[in-house]
Amino acid sequence: MKKIILALALLFTISTVFTGCREEKSTGEKIEESVEEVGDAVEDAADEVEDEL
Repeated sequence: MKKIILALALLFTISTVFTGCREEKSTGEKIEESVEEVGDAVEDAADEVEDEL
């Protein structure tokens, strides 16, 4: 009985650790993503200006 309780406690602990972890973006990845978004916005604005002309 004691082994079953310990095994269940171990499984619960392991499942909590794996579900509690999430992938965080590094600062470099955040900067790169922001630069790409700004580049896309500039391209969209240039396309709109071209369409107006």
